[in-house]
Amino acid sequence: QLQLVESGGGLVQPGGSLRLSCAASKFTLDSYAIVWFRQAPGKEREGVSCITSNGLRTTYADSVKGRFTISRDNAKNTVYLQMNSLKPEDTATYYCAARLELIVQPMCVMTGDYWGQGTQVTVSS
Repeated sequence: QLQLVESGGGLVQPGGSLRLSCAASKFTLDSYAIVWFRQAPGKEREGVSCITSNGLRTTYADSVKGRFTISRDNAKNTVYLQMNSLKPEDTATYYCAARLELIVQPMCVMTGDYWGQGTQVTVSS
């Protein structure tokens, strides 16, 4: 069973930063595209960012462009989401998801097949 574990969430003031990590166990991430999603209470799940298996293509939701950066370190079997200039509306549970990608697509699509349990991010003063 593929397992993903998110970490790095917490409470931060508006304007602050957090770095989320998505680590894999029992499989290597280098053949998987990774997508970060988030879901706030009472709202639909939203795709936040995506990175292709080779790390060369990324996609961002309009709401986070210019503030969030996705990256991956396949040697550490981990994908990161650096979140800067955080706003209260970024408050949500953040999930990472993996999708097998043996052939890198022209665009990273925000879909996933294997999910982590999530990490809570709260932006509040």
